[in-house]
Amino acid sequence: MDLLPAGEKRILDLHDLDEMRLNAYENARIYKERTKQIHDKRIMPREFSEGNLVLLFNSRLRLFPGKLKSRWSGPFRVRTVFPFGAVELENKEGQTFKVNGQRLKHYIADHPQEMRVNLDLSDPAQIEA
Repeated sequence: MDLLPAGEKRILDLHDLDEMRLNAYENARIYKERTKQIHDKRIMPREFSEGNLVLLFNSRLRLFPGKLKSRWSGPFRVRTVFPFGAVELENKEGQTFKVNGQRLKHYIADHPQEMRVNLDLSDPAQIEA
């Protein structure tokens, strides 16, 4: 058994292992960049100004029963818009709190009457033969 070629092979194997590790880190970085681009593309830009009415998404509503219960609460009034997406809201009692702007959507209070549709479902239509 020759120790010199065995030592050289061991060093080459260690270099190959380092190269594979660096390739794995590079592939993970590329994957994270691509998933971030896909995620950022799906985010809808929302612009809020002071005085707007907004709804707040409540992601912790899982405690309450009823899967059809709305997760949007509000309306709240926008008091201050901070840089980088933070928004200060005011509720009906005048209390204020800050939230991330991604958890908000505009509240449209006044829909025109002609846009509303009333359907009477109590009496089904009679089909005449």
